[in-house]
Amino acid sequence: MAKGAKKNKRFRRSGTLMMLALLLMGSAVVRLGLEAGPAIAREVAGLKDANQDETAHKGEPHRDAMPTSAELQTMLAAFQQREQVLAAREAEIQDRMKALEIADQAIDKKLAALEQAEENLRATLALADGATEADVTRLTTVYEQMKPKEAAALFEEMDPAFAAGFLARMQSEAAAGIMAGLSPEAAYTISVVLAGRNGSVPKE
Repeated sequence: MAKGAKKNKRFRRSGTLMMLALLLMGSAVVRLGLEAGPAIAREVAGLKDANQDETAHKGEPHRDAMPTSAELQTMLAAFQQREQVLAAREAEIQDRMKALEIADQAIDKKLAALEQAEENLRATLALADGATEADVTRLTTVYEQMKPKEAAALFEEMDPAFAAGFLARMQSEAAAGIMAGLSPEAAYTISVVLAGRNGSVPKE
């Protein structure tokens, strides 16, 4: 009888422990269900919304990103105005280039005219120098062939520097005959001029 009572007590204890364990496990499962349920529901709802948005965007662009008709008109007007400004600038640049080209052509013509005028002037001066030299040489020959007394009368009236220039070109005998026919004052002045010319000549 004592042994049977002990067995019954053990059986009752083990049964009670099993019931408590089952109750604790059930309570834990219920808590997990209550806490995780809303979170899982939120995740599922978020996935559904994302899928709906992705599906909608695949078919057509987002309406908020599309410009309105008024905005398109404004953009088109701005582009047209910009194109007009660029066209005006291009036309202005072309006009300036044409003006510069015309100015360059005018400058080239003026330079060519100046070069031609300079060449003509150089040739004219050369002719004048040649003619002057020829005239002086011819006149010097005439004075040499004149009688010394007659030539001296002419040299008396000449400017001393001018007379000295002719005498320097003459042969020594003709120049000495003219100097002999001059007055002492004229002969002295012409001699001073001749000496001054000779004095400026470089010496070895």
